Amino acid sequence: MERIKELQDFIGQQSNELTEFDEKLAKRWLRQITVWDDHYTVERKSGLSIDLPA
Repeated sequence: MERIKELQDFIGQQSNELTEFDEKLAKRWLRQITVWDDHYTVERKSGLSIDLPA
């Protein structure tokens, strides 16, 4: 339960718009980014994956 509270507090401190790479945020949320010939696959630590066009 404490971990959920920490994540909620962290999210609440973030601005709504990202304009540059945030390494701290990436390390907290992302498990890996896979680069394919025609797209990227971004996998979050929660297990959610999303494919993005290259």
